[in-house]
Amino acid sequence: MHGTAAGPNGRGLSFRASPGDLLSNFRFGLMGAVEASHKRLIVTGDMLWARLEDDKAVPFPGLLATSSTIKATEFFLTPKIGLRAVNEEKIKIDALAGIRYWHLGENLTFNPSTLGLNFDGSQNFVDPLVGGRIGVFLSPKVVLNVLGDVGGWDTGSHLEYQWAGTLGYRVKARWALHAGYRYLYVDKKADRGVVFNSTMAGVVFGLTMDLK
Repeated sequence: MHGTAAGPNGRGLSFRASPGDLLSNFRFGLMGAVEASHKRLIVTGDMLWARLEDDKAVPFPGLLATSSTIKATEFFLTPKIGLRAVNEEKIKIDALAGIRYWHLGENLTFNPSTLGLNFDGSQNFVDPLVGGRIGVFLSPKVVLNVLGDVGGWDTGSHLEYQWAGTLGYRVKARWALHAGYRYLYVDKKADRGVVFNSTMAGVVFGLTMDLK
């Protein structure tokens, strides 16, 4: 994950976190997706929720604090609806449209908080999206999935887009293992001086279950 964040004072701060950085400060997280379909109608939902926390010593004696704790929360939910444009045995293509709701939360606490210098804030915004998905069945047990979407257009953000690809292997009739790569970029437009420009990318591993 890397990018730039700026608060109401307009001062920008660049950040970069490796997978090791994120895991060492990881406190809680969930990522998953659901899908329901009827004939050619498709409804999907995609969610990510991550909470990070870190403690650092404070090198300023005048603050009357020995350490500070920062907590950061990122959450997004992406519901979409669409139609299956191609429904062949070897290939399936879906056209999708929806929204992505973002919540970004920050909390900074000084210990001890003698001067009451604690800060808490959050930003919420929603972007419309259009996108698609392609599934190619390489064999009865192996499927290649490629998906992408783009949105924003100066609504909640100036621009955001994502793409992902996974290779799935069906281990049983209803169960499949997946591995792949996901890339998500968002450029939140300035709102009262607050800017959030971020790229999140990395490998993904997952398990899917078909209910029917």
